[in-house]
Amino acid sequence: MEIRRDVFQAIADPTRRAILSLVAVQAMTPGAIAENFNSSRQTISKHIQILNECELLHQTQSGREIYYHLNPQKMKEIDNFIEPFRQMWDDRFNKLESIMKNYKK
Repeated sequence: MEIRRDVFQAIADPTRRAILSLVAVQAMTPGAIAENFNSSRQTISKHIQILNECELLHQTQSGREIYYHLNPQKMKEIDNFIEPFRQMWDDRFNKLESIMKNYKK
C-alpha cells in the first residue's frame, strides 16, 4: 500500500513554504534552491522530494539540469479549501468592526 503525503503537512514546514516562494518566481535547479538555505543539499533535496510527491512542484529537464516549477493547479486546490474559512473570518472581523464603531459612539 502506497502512502501519499498530505499537502497540508507539506506546506506546514517553513522551509518548504520558502522553497515554494522561490520557485513561484522562477524555475530553479535543486542546487540553486539549496543556495538560499543554511541546510545541507540533502536536506533541501528531501524537502523538494516531499513537495514533488504532493504535486506542489513539477520538474522539467533541460539537458543535464532538472528545474522545479510551482504547480499552480495544486496551489489552487489549497486555496479552494481555505476560501470558506477566509470568508468566515472576514465576516467575523466585519461584525467586530461594526460593534467597535457602535461602542465608540
